[in-house]
Amino acid sequence: MAMAMPVVASTYFGLKPTASRPLIECAMPSSRTGTIRVIVNGAGKDIGRAAIAAISKARGMELAGAIDPLLVGMDAGEIANLDEPLEVPVLNDLVMLLTSLSQSRTAGVLVDFSEPYSVYDNVRQATAFGMRSVVHVPGVDMDVIASLSKFCEKASMGCIISPTLSIGSLLLEKAAMTAAYHYDHVEIVESRPDTSVCPSPDTIQLANNLSGLGQTYNKNDLSTDSAVSGSVSMGNWPSSIQYPLTEKLTLHIS
Repeated sequence: MAMAMPVVASTYFGLKPTASRPLIECAMPSSRTGTIRVIVNGAGKDIGRAAIAAISKARGMELAGAIDPLLVGMDAGEIANLDEPLEVPVLNDLVMLLTSLSQSRTAGVLVDFSEPYSVYDNVRQATAFGMRSVVHVPGVDMDVIASLSKFCEKASMGCIISPTLSIGSLLLEKAAMTAAYHYDHVEIVESRPDTSVCPSPDTIQLANNLSGLGQTYNKNDLSTDSAVSGSVSMGNWPSSIQYPLTEKLTLHIS
């Protein structure tokens, strides 16, 4: 579906949606906000390299810095395999980079692909310097997410902490949390070629968020103490399918 203008979405995970703070807030970016300056932390990872390449080609965005302790001194364009250098050296000190950018009045975002143990400090530091954060780091403890949610809310700064960068998954979560509150039964069905990865971070996040709505589901299901049904179907796709197997996450509510 084509859009005339991009949409900026802020997703608050682990928080109960309210009239004043919905799960997802959408707004058209103002033409007066200028270029969005982006710092990529974890630039040496595959996803970090892809992010650098995407930012370099995106309208209204500028790579303001790249952080990776293993690639210090290299050009960000070089590690992203771009045809030309971006003249942005890779650094290993996030605070120093944030300090150097703090004089700018343009909007800034920290995209964090680092490690679970560093997410807490990274987000707090970025917020202290007036930058919003987008975090995609699997394995972040829920207590850390809850603490950062309170911190960012108090600072009136948006922050996304997501186990996935899939827009489809985020929209499924939004739709599920909106609809499930009005129903009594919820079942999450996950299908993956490799059942060893089930339940996936997406499924766990969805179940945790549904459980946090204050609604008790599946009251007649005595097989689980969870507010959301503990039945997670982890079947494979039929072996007769010849094309590449895909993943599927389905939510049944009634």
